[in-house]
Order: sequence, then structure tokens, then C-alpha cells
Amino acid sequence: MLVSWRIDRILVALVALAAIGGATIDSFAQQQDPKRLPVQKPAKPAPKPPAGTPKVSAKAAKAEAAARLEALAPSQIGIGTLAQYAFMIDPQTSTVLLFKDADKPMAPSSMAKMMTVYLLFEDLTAGKLKMDTRFSVSERAYAITRGTHSSTMFLEMTDNPTVQELLQGIIVDSGNDASVAVAEGIAGSEEAFAERMNKKAKELGLTGSVFKNSSGWPAEGQMVTARDLALLAWHTINDFPELYKYYAQQTFTFNGKTQPNRNLELKRLPGVDGLKTGHTEEGGFGQTTSAVRNGRRLILVLNGLGSMADRASETTRLLEWGFRDSTNTTIFKPGDTVAEAPVWLGAQDTVPLVASRSVQVTTMTGQAANARVVAKFDGPLPAPIVRGTKVGTASVTLPDGRTIDYPLEAGADVPRKGLLGRVMVLARHYMLGWLS
Repeated sequence: MLVSWRIDRILVALVALAAIGGATIDSFAQQQDPKRLPVQKPAKPAPKPPAGTPKVSAKAAKAEAAARLEALAPSQIGIGTLAQYAFMIDPQTSTVLLFKDADKPMAPSSMAKMMTVYLLFEDLTAGKLKMDTRFSVSERAYAITRGTHSSTMFLEMTDNPTVQELLQGIIVDSGNDASVAVAEGIAGSEEAFAERMNKKAKELGLTGSVFKNSSGWPAEGQMVTARDLALLAWHTINDFPELYKYYAQQTFTFNGKTQPNRNLELKRLPGVDGLKTGHTEEGGFGQTTSAVRNGRRLILVLNGLGSMADRASETTRLLEWGFRDSTNTTIFKPGDTVAEAPVWLGAQDTVPLVASRSVQVTTMTGQAANARVVAKFDGPLPAPIVRGTKVGTASVTLPDGRTIDYPLEAGADVPRKGLLGRVMVLARHYMLGWLS
């Protein structure tokens, strides 16, 4: 049975499909099959000006930045960006705000460590590891950062760091040595750990990503997409809310050396609480960032930028735009009744169907449109019914044609009728059926 009605007088500002697009977090992997194009190498950062070069005024700098943006290929969804690849989503409403080549393969650099951390969180949650579990440091883990300028937590081969120390070494210090130590400690070898990374990627729906190692160190065939990294970020936040707090840690001290988190926006940008930066010559500068303001979360992935300064300024500019120029409108709050469903052989004839979580729609500031809500369930619902049981869905259809489904629960307990009541209902049912 389908119960359908129009919700009147609910004005929900919603950007048109051409403005914010139709991708949802539920269709990260389905909306555009990634074309396996070769990764384009970003332009190298401009050389530093020689000493004595006059400083550029703030007005001139803004004009120069605007000219750079106008000269770039536009984003397919949202505003322009200096990044080669960009993806921003409101995961609470599955609305994509920014999309620029977000399904094209790119070098992940240290953002690949997000998968390493995810698997570490998974084993901690399952009880396979404890925070005080100790791992050894192999020659391979020690050597990966020696003689290079790569990130390190300064592990020594004589160390036996705890899982908690290695976790902080990966997240805060972006330590390649810590990543290798974790991979070897969990799976025996980095190659075996990479196989587990790829298996988990498939489970999570990361269809455009292939991992070759635990650190993101350049390797042939290793690739991710901006969409996949955003999905991985959301799974991390949603699947491990208690452990996710480590991504907001700003400093970490190990072996007498204190290092700041590479994610500088933790200090500079209100609401930022994660996740990872990255940089390689092949992939340029990138960052996966999540921020919360007034209970609303946005996830932004950028990659292929030419400098650390561009990475910081674009992250700030785009997140500010996302929070400023779009908003969420609540149609139903948790516990609100969406529909009344008939009950078969119940002490009450109907049961309220309530929203199990907020039903929201992301809209662009200043725009308004109607949303259509349809309650779907197989009815009448047989008694007894236990409050909180999932009994259907609320399908919210947006003006651009997209439909998002939210679970509906029984809002009350409905016991079965007594024996006499059931007999009377059954008799009436069969008699009316025979007469018809």
C-alpha cells in the first residue's frame, strides 16, 4: 500500500540541478563511472621572488587571484577553484555543492593514510588491538623517511611504540614511518596490508581507488578520486565517532620532538575537526577537510594545487562559501509524525509513522522551492507492533528530480486485539469480501 500526499506550505530553498547537481552521498560510486585517464601533473609552484622585490598590495593580490580563477576551467558543479580536483558535499542531506573532475583518478599522497587510520580504528573497535598494544619498528619503516624530506614521527629501530602513539604519529605528524609500522604490525607486511586496504575500499564503495601502500608514497597504479576520499572521510566520522577526535589533535610529541598537525585549518578556520593533508610532486598539494558549524557538517576534498599557500587559501575560501551560500532546512525532526498507517488486528486502528532522524534539504541562500514527501510502507501493518520498529521510508522528492529516502519507525506500541475482537474483525472482513 502506498500513502502519498503533498506537503503544503513547506518552503525549502533548493538550488537547481545546474547549480548544485544531483549527486548524493549514497551514489558516490554510481553517479559517474570514472574514466581511467592518466593523472595530470600539476604546475610546479612558482619560484620565490628575489630579495628586495616590492610587496604586492592586498587589493592587487585579490585582483590577481580573481584573474587566476577566471582563467581556469570551471567546476562542473559550484564555483571555480584553483584545484585540479575538487569535491564538497553536505553528507547529512547527500547534496553535492562542488564538483570538479571529482571522479578522475589522481595521486592520493598522504591522504591515503585515511584508509590506514580507518583500518586501525576498525581493529581498535573490534578489540583486535588496544591503545597500549606495542609494535616494533622494522628497517623498512625506519628507512622510508631517512635521507628524504618526507613526513616522519622520528621512529628509531629500537622503539616499541604503542598503537596510540602510532595513531597520533600518522594523523598529526603524517608519519610515513608510522604508517609502515602499523601496516607491518597488523598484516605482517605492507603488501598484505594494501590488499586489506583495497578490500575495505570495495566494501565502502570507493570504486575509483587503488591502494599500493599504507602511506601514500608514490607507487605505480596507486590512485584515488576526490569523491572516494570524501566518502572515506564520512565513513570515518560516522563509523568511529569516539575515535575520530584524534583528527582534531593539534600537536604530538614523540622522542622529544613536538610537531604541529599538518592540517593548519584546525587553528585557522572555525569548525574544522579533521582530516588529512597531502603532497607529492605527482599529485601536487591536497587536503581532505571536514568542518561543523551550527550542527551542520561539510566535507571538502581538494587536490592538484601548486603550493601550500594555495591549499590553505582554497580550503578556507571554499568552506566559507559552502557555509555562507547554502543552508539546511528541516522538514521533519526526529520523532515527528510523517503519516498514519492502518493496523491489522490491532488494539488501535492506526499507528503513527515517525522520522527516525532529521529529514533535511540543502538549499542555496535566498532560493525557495517545494519538496514532496511520500510515505512508503506495506500495509495494513499487522499487530502487534513495537515502537521504534522500522516500518517504511519517507521519500523526499526534490525539484531537480532527485529522491532521498529516510527511514520511518512505528511511533507507538500497538498490541493485538483480544480474541473476540479478532473474531469480529475477521468475520466482517470475509463477509464484506464475499458481498463485494
